[in-house]
Amino acid sequence: MFMHSKELQYHAKPDRPDPIMARRLQEILGGQWGEMSVMNMYLFQGWNARGNEKYKDLLLDTATEEIGHVEMIATMISQLLEGAPLEAQEKAVDSDPALAAVMGGMNPQHAIVSGLGAAPRDSNGNPWTSNYIVSSGNILADMRMNVTAESQGRLQVARLYEMTEDKGIRDMLGFLLARDTQHQLQWIEAIKELEEKEGIVVPGQVPEKYEVSDVSHVLYNFSEGEHSKKVVDGKTAKDGKEFIYKAKPEVMGEKPVLKPVTKDVYNTSAMD
Repeated sequence: MFMHSKELQYHAKPDRPDPIMARRLQEILGGQWGEMSVMNMYLFQGWNARGNEKYKDLLLDTATEEIGHVEMIATMISQLLEGAPLEAQEKAVDSDPALAAVMGGMNPQHAIVSGLGAAPRDSNGNPWTSNYIVSSGNILADMRMNVTAESQGRLQVARLYEMTEDKGIRDMLGFLLARDTQHQLQWIEAIKELEEKEGIVVPGQVPEKYEVSDVSHVLYNFSEGEHSKKVVDGKTAKDGKEFIYKAKPEVMGEKPVLKPVTKDVYNTSAMD
């Protein structure tokens, strides 16, 4: 059950209207690494957690917070579009081709589709999709994805911070940067615990006899040069086994020969 409070979790008020910045902020709302993605990802990971109350609670604590972040960013976008001098903004972009190429101008959907409000879309108007989220049922695998999501999200927020001088926008983005810091650190902490219990490699429960173990710790040089050798040469993997570097990958299989199919399939006949 969710309850909505009319107050925002943190301030979300710009100093002045700015439809171009509103378009940019759509990326951290409805983009691949935006707040809608992490909100839904953590919700479904939490709802799908079985017999892991500690991690379920952590996921749902954070997922519910992310609902508030979606509301904050949507509110900021709507305020950036309120009374915005649209014509002046468009003229500024049109007068400088280089500026136009970088900024892209206002998102026309803000005026045409959403009535000067936010939308569940990215900065180019592409709709948010659930394909962005991961909920596998393996909490260690999911936590690693969560670190990636928070890392990419924080990276985008930092870039947006550099794109504005508006103190109100920067204040909200500064809050989001701090929360992304916490979320990365808490997922990393959970990963440490899970690795100690389940092992480093996911899934850790696969019987070792299933693997072709001769190649489980080998780095093959499949690209020109041997620069990657420095990553593993003479080192021990996190699971305690030694890495091996092979400058020339060996051929372990045979040349495939496919049998002809029946005539009713109408494939091309064999030719020399």
